[in-house]
Amino acid sequence: MSANHQLLAAGLDLGYGDRRIVSALDLTVPAGKLTVIVGANACGKSTLLRGLARLLSPTRGAVYLDGKPIHQMPTREVATVLGVLPQSPIAPEAITVTDLVGRGRYPHQGWFRRWTPEDDAAVARALAATDTLDLAERPVDELSGGQRQRVWIAMALAQETDLLLLDEPTTFLDINHQVEVLDLLTDLVRTGGRTMVVVLHDLNLACRYADHIVAMKAGTIVAEGRPVAVMTEKVVHDVFGMASRIMVDPVSDTPMIVPIGRHHTEGAMARA
Repeated sequence: MSANHQLLAAGLDLGYGDRRIVSALDLTVPAGKLTVIVGANACGKSTLLRGLARLLSPTRGAVYLDGKPIHQMPTREVATVLGVLPQSPIAPEAITVTDLVGRGRYPHQGWFRRWTPEDDAAVARALAATDTLDLAERPVDELSGGQRQRVWIAMALAQETDLLLLDEPTTFLDINHQVEVLDLLTDLVRTGGRTMVVVLHDLNLACRYADHIVAMKAGTIVAEGRPVAVMTEKVVHDVFGMASRIMVDPVSDTPMIVPIGRHHTEGAMARA
């Protein structure tokens, strides 16, 4: 697996109908790194990811994959390099876990290429990595929300692309599986050489796992860089409208955001 593919956005405008969500945005995704996009609800995180993934066409500007405008590239060519897990994907009715994960291999199937042992091995690796081997023969629509989410992640992993974009991959997962999924993504970056872009809500997990963090507000990038440089009390206030204190995570040495609510502001100020 190589991390040589380059993904960037230049002057990007994205929206739905007449409603513009992302405005004049420039972003270069660091190759071989785990990039996490954070921001308040409706700030444009998912819209940006959809634009990067070629699921939403820009109204201005462009997304480039290896120097080519991604929206002008053939679908199969893009799919062999870039995988995407959107928010709330929908599985075909009655499909089994193995069959759904196997669909991640479709970009590797040429017109005359049949299913191979290599495809079987890729599916098995994806199931094992997401702890879903024991679910392999079960229908997806019988699974819990957390189990389904891990199966969708397995499908994205089975595609075995150098670039992987995931929108809220820890949704529906309990804290144990959230950490396991983010550990897995980190392993794929550090030992597998992949490039990841992930949208997350949890700021502390974002700071703990991100190599590069992108903070968005109202469709623009407010700050980006290493979490220790980006995640300041001012940025948290600007992006989320929330007072906070930034401490050092005792486990990872990364920034840890402690929110200050209405009922604790006075006490916090007295101790500051």
